[in-house]
Amino acid sequence: MQLGNMTFAPGAVLAPMAGFTDAACRRLAANHGALYTISEMVSAKALTFGDKKSAQLIYNENNPAPYGVQLFGAEPETMGQATALIQKYKFDFIDINMGCPAPKINSSGAGSKLMLDPKNCGDIVAAVVKESQGKPVTVKMRAGWDADHITAVEVAKACEAAGAALVAVHGRTREQMYQPGTVDWKIIEAVKKAVKIPVLGNGDIESAADAVAMVNATGCDGVMVGRAALGDPWIFAEIKAALNGEPAPEKPTLRQRLEALRTQVYEMCEEKGEWVAMPQARSQALYYMKGLKGAAGLRRACCQLSHYEDLDELFQKVYDAGNR
Repeated sequence: MQLGNMTFAPGAVLAPMAGFTDAACRRLAANHGALYTISEMVSAKALTFGDKKSAQLIYNENNPAPYGVQLFGAEPETMGQATALIQKYKFDFIDINMGCPAPKINSSGAGSKLMLDPKNCGDIVAAVVKESQGKPVTVKMRAGWDADHITAVEVAKACEAAGAALVAVHGRTREQMYQPGTVDWKIIEAVKKAVKIPVLGNGDIESAADAVAMVNATGCDGVMVGRAALGDPWIFAEIKAALNGEPAPEKPTLRQRLEALRTQVYEMCEEKGEWVAMPQARSQALYYMKGLKGAAGLRRACCQLSHYEDLDELFQKVYDAGNR
């Protein structure tokens, strides 16, 4: 798979997720084999207003994989201005959000609301490409807005014509949100057949077997993994091995899982400060507890994390529950 001057073997990338994929999360995924990572979505309009919190979302240090900044907005001019403003930061490509289903984002005409206006999608890509200084521009989109507006093919073609280098297609409509079992692989396949640029498939990838099945069924060039990677960054190495016909890597031990969480939370505290990082770490920790004995009690312990040292008590509870 080619993205600008970057060449990737078959594998998986980390999907951008607001509130989760901060620098520490992205670094963890990259160190475990994610082909590339993308920032949490950043408001183009907020950037043009000089908002410091939005700019902080772009922070990315010591990440060994290529890194993209995701912008969201509904106005081509504003998206172009934001693209020009972020050139002072270090990143490898720009991603445009056309898939977020959140009402707050859609009410402004951004996110998956853009799927109702393919022409505007193309105009936005063109504006971003113009200010990208040669960096590749990618798009993350949905199947469409609802069952009556399945526009992924039309939007993908408009984006390609405007200069997009890759599209990632979440096989659900905005109406379907994140309902399990609703991903339509035929839509991903249709997009792949309609454009010449690389296409990533996204939605309900929870294992290496899922990734192989999606690639085989749709012909997509790779997959994008979201929540399945939270608490399980090893999924990237598993998918890479499966897609390349290599033996599956060994499953992580419980100790390795807990040490990964410790490292992630430590880096969050270093980069944001404990006061900001620990409330966010609660959600991250919950994913690491998945499948362990005593899950209910462990979830309660996760929700009580207030200081970095509290991880020691959480880990002791993990072992006290009989996990080995």
